[in-house]
Amino acid sequence: MSEIVASYLLHDNKGNFHKKAEGIALGLTVGSWTDLPLLDQQQLQKHKGRVVSVTELQDCERVNGYLGGEIKQAIVKIAYPTANFSKDLPAILVTVFGKLSLDGKVKLLDLDFPDELLAEFPGPRFGIEGIREKLGVYDRPLVMSIFKGVIGRDMTYLTTQLREQALGGVDLVKDDEILFDSERTPFEARVTEGKKVLNEVYEKTGHRTLYAVNLTGRTFELKEKARKAAELGADALLFNAFAYGLDVLQELREDDEINLPIMAHPAVSGALTPSEFYGFSNSLLLGKLLRLAGADFSLFPSPYGSVALSLEDTTGIAYELTRPVYKYKQSFPVPSAGIHPGMVPQLMKDFGIDSIINAGGGVHGHPDGAIGGGKAFRAAIDAVLSHQTLAEKAEESKELQKALELWGTVEVKA
Repeated sequence: MSEIVASYLLHDNKGNFHKKAEGIALGLTVGSWTDLPLLDQQQLQKHKGRVVSVTELQDCERVNGYLGGEIKQAIVKIAYPTANFSKDLPAILVTVFGKLSLDGKVKLLDLDFPDELLAEFPGPRFGIEGIREKLGVYDRPLVMSIFKGVIGRDMTYLTTQLREQALGGVDLVKDDEILFDSERTPFEARVTEGKKVLNEVYEKTGHRTLYAVNLTGRTFELKEKARKAAELGADALLFNAFAYGLDVLQELREDDEINLPIMAHPAVSGALTPSEFYGFSNSLLLGKLLRLAGADFSLFPSPYGSVALSLEDTTGIAYELTRPVYKYKQSFPVPSAGIHPGMVPQLMKDFGIDSIINAGGGVHGHPDGAIGGGKAFRAAIDAVLSHQTLAEKAEESKELQKALELWGTVEVKA
């Protein structure tokens, strides 16, 4: 019998986790068991949830202090027959965590999918390999920058920023996730005018930059809008996956008329993940599920900025995006926020070559503007790859030197 196995972190005063686990397994499947007639038990056996394991954890003084008492903890794994739900993420999430998410201190840590269920999900269309092929860049992390301060501005302002970022040598530029359709910067104009600018830079420098335009609007308009973007020659789509839902992301991924890389932004996910006692784990939501649904890139808060995730969380996300899973292509991890050129050695140590270094202020805040910011990041990457220190490389790169003078160098932690 095919099953999906959910792993939960439970907290409870009494610590009777075996009983609680059995209650979850039954409550989210057949509802009750021992009171059922034998014939009903036989008929419903294939639909009954099953407790796989209960692992009690050591008491934690920090947790006790936070929750105000002696709290027991356990990791519980429960198997749910795939016969119980349709093969889509909304049905799966409602089955394993729907009403349970409302029931006390329960956190969904992971989902273990059988291969026959994994086959129902597309994974990334392009993935790391496909994005690298588009850019012709195979041997280093990619550099991405974002527009800054474009709300209320016009297309001239936006395309000027785009040109400067591309001239700085960044590989990707993305819209701000809060840049929606407007009279000043309409969606289609951003695609066509952006393409024109980037082609001009390519003809001048030989450097290719991809632009991810923010796909927004009413849900049932998104497919047609994305198809139009593809017709107009868009490079990629930025998508606020958790405002719209993972199933909408999957619909966009599976439409062959769209056929564009999709960059998933984590906006709204913070309402679902930050507590250690409730909600989803970051590695599941921003890693595994985004990859299953078809994101080619997953943005998430870096461990270094003011709105930071822990290093354990961020490397867990990156692991789920890149580890071998079924036939899926790998998705690009994109740690974001608080990034400047002096952090590049630490970023490359923590996330490796198959990652994207994403910066806003670290590009635009450079004394020489976005062109200088992009060049500083590229020089910092070259330094790491050639086993130079940033200080050594700065002797060759005035842009990197100015960046280090402004932001300093982050000492690489073991």
